[in-house]
Amino acid sequence: MWVFLLMMSLLLCPVAASTERPDVKPASCQDKCGNVSVPYPFGIGEESCAMNDDFFLKCSSNDEGHTELLFGTIPVHNISVLEGTITVSIYTAFDCYDETGSSTKSLSHSVTLGSGPFMFSDTRNVFTVIGCDTRAWMTNYDLTYGAACLSLCTEYVNISDGNPCSGSGCCQTSIPKGLKSLNISTYSYNNHENISDFNPCGFALLVDRSSLKLSDWPLSRYPENENDAYRTDVVIEWVVKNETCELAKANQSAYACGTNANCTYPEIGQGYRCSCKEGFEGNPYLQDGCQGKLIISFL
Repeated sequence: MWVFLLMMSLLLCPVAASTERPDVKPASCQDKCGNVSVPYPFGIGEESCAMNDDFFLKCSSNDEGHTELLFGTIPVHNISVLEGTITVSIYTAFDCYDETGSSTKSLSHSVTLGSGPFMFSDTRNVFTVIGCDTRAWMTNYDLTYGAACLSLCTEYVNISDGNPCSGSGCCQTSIPKGLKSLNISTYSYNNHENISDFNPCGFALLVDRSSLKLSDWPLSRYPENENDAYRTDVVIEWVVKNETCELAKANQSAYACGTNANCTYPEIGQGYRCSCKEGFEGNPYLQDGCQGKLIISFL
């Protein structure tokens, strides 16, 4: 006789209360700006809602009347506590010419993240240049870093997602770790004189690899008016403070990690972040933000 025995054991770690815990500090702080969540250590509204001034963001209405979350003057689309990133939108540099080779419009672009704990992600972003007569430069403000990309072609190239940027119609290069400022400019060898009918402009952009669709950047692309500057998503990484875990823990009054959270080092090689210990989840920057998971096992 076969005997079937089913045993179910529930391993119950401490769990959060039935009421959803706020992801802000204190609980009365605003947790959203428009449709963008603003988790602690970031804060809006009152400065006390952020860990410090570096993480205090602005929530305001733009020219179209839409609510917008701003990092300085840069629109923010997403904040990830788990990945230690914020995704922002920055302008694209470009230069355009007519069939006579005369410049019709151009835009160079500069961004600085300041002296705080923010830097452009070297793993998520890529410097990309698009055009048939386009060279572009990207430097930092201190001129301790510089990169260039050259893209040439004499006939229309179908810029598609499956084709690599190899220098014909499109060029790409990486950026270094720790980059905190950038200045992007575009130039032309022959002012697009022989190619302006299918490629009137050259573009240079820093962009999140995962959001870049090359098919959205055909060689025929042209800003319709002087105020029509394209934007791309860019990922900024952040740390709590540029110091070691040992130093951070030594000053408990300023230590950022809450209960059941570990102090960790990000791959960017600067500063520390916090993460929930194994078996816990939530916001590690709140004092009781890491709560136990409910684990069900069948034996």
